[in-house]
Amino acid sequence: MDRKDVSWRGYWAACPTPFREDESYDAGAHRALLDWYVEEGLHGVLINGTTGEWFAQTPEERKLVAETAIDAVAGRIPVVIGCTAYTAREASDLGRHAVAAGADGIEATAPPYSKPFADEIVAYYTEISAAVDAPLMVYNWPHGTSVDIGPELCSRLADVDTVVALKDSTPNVEQFYETARTVVDRLRVFGPFMSTEGFEQLKRNGGDGYIGGGTIFGAPDPEFWEAYWREDEDVCLAHAKRIDELFPKLWLPGGWAGHWGGYQSVLKAIMAMLGQPGGTVRRPRLPVAESDLPAIREVLVEQGLLQEQVPA
Repeated sequence: MDRKDVSWRGYWAACPTPFREDESYDAGAHRALLDWYVEEGLHGVLINGTTGEWFAQTPEERKLVAETAIDAVAGRIPVVIGCTAYTAREASDLGRHAVAAGADGIEATAPPYSKPFADEIVAYYTEISAAVDAPLMVYNWPHGTSVDIGPELCSRLADVDTVVALKDSTPNVEQFYETARTVVDRLRVFGPFMSTEGFEQLKRNGGDGYIGGGTIFGAPDPEFWEAYWREDEDVCLAHAKRIDELFPKLWLPGGWAGHWGGYQSVLKAIMAMLGQPGGTVRRPRLPVAESDLPAIREVLVEQGLLQEQVPA
């Protein structure tokens, strides 16, 4: 397999997993959120990635979340299921379940915590590839794995039989651009193209999409890619400039956390303000402190995403 075996491209949401206040999984809210993503024109969804808080779920819950998402989307857009685990054996079990449930593919980071060496990372993905007959997305997530998959290692992974795509969340954007140039002829490349600088790299060297934590903007995010495909640069640059202005006000450099808490915590606070069905977080994540919510709201009002509340 290679990039030609899948049609994955455009704006995908790394879908949050909605939890209730008692930390139980809210399948109804999850279905509603996925319906909204489809209605807003998103091109795909990633389930049980970092934003999906896979690390707070049991293996059985991860399988239930995957089944629910696949059923809710019902083939309208691609669904890729995150299968990150400490061992290839565990990841493969989750992957086989996802494929049997109807997933379009699976995704995994390098094994977290163990800080594997390059040969170990190649062996990990090779084992998953041999055990799961499905397109496989490599997810480079240095903040969660303590390893950073650069151009040379990614090129080796592109030769693994079922690897067809890369989701690159390295904080080193120059490295990302080099990696993208190295493997874009073999892999679907998702990464930070939706900035003014990233858009120039996209035009120059090619790329396929972006997988963001949910979507704050809604329809304008997938429209960026629709405009790129029809060569409407003005629309792309206008949205990229809006992102360049907004994101530093919400997220720490590298996009791994918000200014007021964990990435998932801040995202779900924003989603609640915007009326998106995101629920709350599950421990170890804690909700954003009530005292910090006005600061988040102020940013959203300033950027035109919320109307300013009129005093009673």
